Amino acid sequence: MNEWKPITPFEPILSEEIPDGAGWIHQIKWDGVRILTYYDGREVRLCNRKRNERTGIFPELVDIQSYASAESVILDGEVIALDQEGKPSFHQVMRRDGIRRPDRVKQAIMEIPVSYMIFDILFYNGEWIHHRSLKERLELLTKVVTPNKRIQVVPTEKDGHALFDVIKRYNMEGIVSKDLSSAYIIKGKNASWRKIKNYRDLIAVIGGVTYRSGTVNSMLLGLYNKQNQFCYIGHAGTGKLTSSDWKKFTERIGTLKTTTRPFTNQPERVKNVQWIKPVITVKVQYIEWPEGHSLRQPSIQAFVREDPEQCRLQ
Repeated sequence: MNEWKPITPFEPILSEEIPDGAGWIHQIKWDGVRILTYYDGREVRLCNRKRNERTGIFPELVDIQSYASAESVILDGEVIALDQEGKPSFHQVMRRDGIRRPDRVKQAIMEIPVSYMIFDILFYNGEWIHHRSLKERLELLTKVVTPNKRIQVVPTEKDGHALFDVIKRYNMEGIVSKDLSSAYIIKGKNASWRKIKNYRDLIAVIGGVTYRSGTVNSMLLGLYNKQNQFCYIGHAGTGKLTSSDWKKFTERIGTLKTTTRPFTNQPERVKNVQWIKPVITVKVQYIEWPEGHSLRQPSIQAFVREDPEQCRLQ
């Protein structure tokens, strides 16, 4: 496996319109963690979109011979975890992805079971096939992968509008529409893959907090502009975090407190704010972002590991 370096996967662009026509297929956007599986015939490695290894985090996915008939293969997909309602939960999968102690993995497998939703195949039996059309790759994928309780091949739909209606009904993240003639461009991003979201989200940096009864109860959020200034974009105190998560976060920021406001602009709420160094990032869901105003109804989904300086205003 040493001769294989993990790749940066192909990414969809954000789109407002669902493409029509026989040349397109549509899939559910699963709100999980992008994971590529590498098998060279001897060992299996799992890596995320940033090429960081996750093999030890998701060991139940490593037995590739139980679900893929190949001498060597690279698969692309998303690892997901479900909430109590049976819907994909980014918060839950990030709890699992955030484990760093090997001794905690076994318990986590029981507490937060995951599934691997596979949607592409890039390498097969010693040959790179990412340059072939998506149609060809999907036909091969269904022959190579045998689904089981943890492994699924992502279904495709021809009617994107009907699929999106289902997504809205169940309040899921969105869909990805793909051109069947498209190649898979490593480290690429173009309109042959398009993500249409049911709601909006972004990765923001925490620059301040407020407290209730000694525990953090809201976060002041920011992004960097083109001048590398840290700009306040809104505050959030609701979301998927549990009371335990808030307590752990309160302890975590003990060494990050500062008396200097990190934002270049003045937040609308500064009473009893504790400024902190902008190093912690979170995924935030929101309804809309009116120009010149703060995020509307932001909701914290999960802590994420992102470079704060890459969290930027578009």
